[in-house]
Amino acid sequence: MKIGITTSETSFHNYPKWIKGEDEIEIIELSYETQNLNDLKKCDGVVFSGGVDICPQNPEYENAPKLFNTIRDQFETEILRLALEHKMPILGICRGLQLINNYFGGDLQLDLGLKNNAHKKGKYDKIHEIYIDSSSQLFQITGQEKGFVNSAHHQAINNLANCLNITAASLDGVIEAVELKDVSSQFLMAVQWHPERLEPADSPFSKNIREAFLKHISQQKI
Repeated sequence: MKIGITTSETSFHNYPKWIKGEDEIEIIELSYETQNLNDLKKCDGVVFSGGVDICPQNPEYENAPKLFNTIRDQFETEILRLALEHKMPILGICRGLQLINNYFGGDLQLDLGLKNNAHKKGKYDKIHEIYIDSSSQLFQITGQEKGFVNSAHHQAINNLANCLNITAASLDGVIEAVELKDVSSQFLMAVQWHPERLEPADSPFSKNIREAFLKHISQQKI
């Protein structure tokens, strides 16, 4: 099994380690630096990692980064387009969730303001509770109606893309997970938290999501 992971400016090492676990999995780094779009053809599934804010039309807002990475934005948008075209299993994490929502026509709240107290990373990730839609694929995967996740973001989905459903949210209304309305068409799940570094490692919001992603890849390969 070969899984592509988009490279990130921060803490990228966590993603391959989490995806591989103890399994025989080859990781293919999909990098905006090398522009290796053709390597997506080798992949059985793709993970969109976290990182710097996606550059908006107006880049002046509270807690905006000093530098955006528009090359990464463009590269990952094309990776997403191709992955959707080929109906590859897709997992979006943090920035990955935001990229997916933007791609489908949604937009972002550029800064959470006072909600940053619960969501924006300080020295360590924040921890808060989320609530799961019991009719969702995410609920089927995790078996949980609520639970605690880690948080390291200051942006969130504002207007949701029409083709997506909200599957988890925090008590303050921040969208924490989405999936396609038609889950039978393709496996696409995106979460605002960081399952690749969530503790404990056997949390259903980390372990079960990884296993479901790999299961859909295995089923597609049969």
